Amino acid sequence: MARRSTRRGGAPDEDTAAATGPYDYDAPPDPAPKRSRRPRAGAGGRWWVWVGRAVLWAFLIVVLFNGIWMPLRDGIAQPADDQPETEETPEFPENAAAAFATRFAETYLNTGENEGQDRAEALAAFVPEGQATAFNIDGSLTGRDVSLVTVDIRDANNAVVTLTADVNGEPMSLDVPVYADGPASLVVSGQPALLAAPGRAELPGTASVENDAAARDELTPRLEGFFSAYAEDPDYLSTGFLEPGAGIAPLPEGTLEFAELQELSVPARAAGEDDVRQAMATVVWRLAGGDADSRADLTQSYLLTVVKDGENWYVRDIQGAPQSFGE
Repeated sequence: MARRSTRRGGAPDEDTAAATGPYDYDAPPDPAPKRSRRPRAGAGGRWWVWVGRAVLWAFLIVVLFNGIWMPLRDGIAQPADDQPETEETPEFPENAAAAFATRFAETYLNTGENEGQDRAEALAAFVPEGQATAFNIDGSLTGRDVSLVTVDIRDANNAVVTLTADVNGEPMSLDVPVYADGPASLVVSGQPALLAAPGRAELPGTASVENDAAARDELTPRLEGFFSAYAEDPDYLSTGFLEPGAGIAPLPEGTLEFAELQELSVPARAAGEDDVRQAMATVVWRLAGGDADSRADLTQSYLLTVVKDGENWYVRDIQGAPQSFGE
């Protein structure tokens, strides 16, 4: 067996080299082979595979959802093509029925001019065929100042028209049932009914409002001038008392003369930037052209919308006052 060289720090001798061959037994042995490492997750591009799968699933979900939802939505939003269109129910011809019932009442409530056969012929234009004699009245009946009160519509063909009239000198109401088959085809569908006239209502007290005495003192001379021009001087009215753009037409000249601003109340200013009030005024007019010795006065109440611009008040609107008798 070949002998290893014991020489330190030098190359082996020739004998040793020849015996051992190319291997140097003094060199350290080769280290142990390294263990192979597990590849990291996603290494080699696998995470792109998972991204692609997610995109594909999202696309499939969207396609499936639209395929199910779109037909349902269209079916809910739009009626089916084979569904028949509903026809609008015709409205009852209210105005035509009111005029028809008024003309009927003027004939029905007056027996002096038409009696017996003449009355039946006159009523035949309003009642069903063969029913005219059912409306005959024994005795004298007069109806004056026939006026419409209301039309109580029951359905598209039937209504009860309520009229008011002075019947034999007393105020009364008359209900007339009317059947309509369109505005040009009407008939009284039953016997009318006389009822009591509407009674007098009890006027409630008005809510107390805080009045502005200072504004009232400022407005009094302005409104006295306004009412004087309102009846007697239309040119001065528009230039001196109206708010720019106010559409107030003056009274016809020569009909009234301003006599007195009898009462004026001005509510306190409400919160806001503009000073706008609704003043209530009681005015005494004098009928123009009357005898100077016999005054013909007319007292009326107005609701005026007034606006303060700087130091002056201007009228924006004028109309009749509601509940001027309220306490």
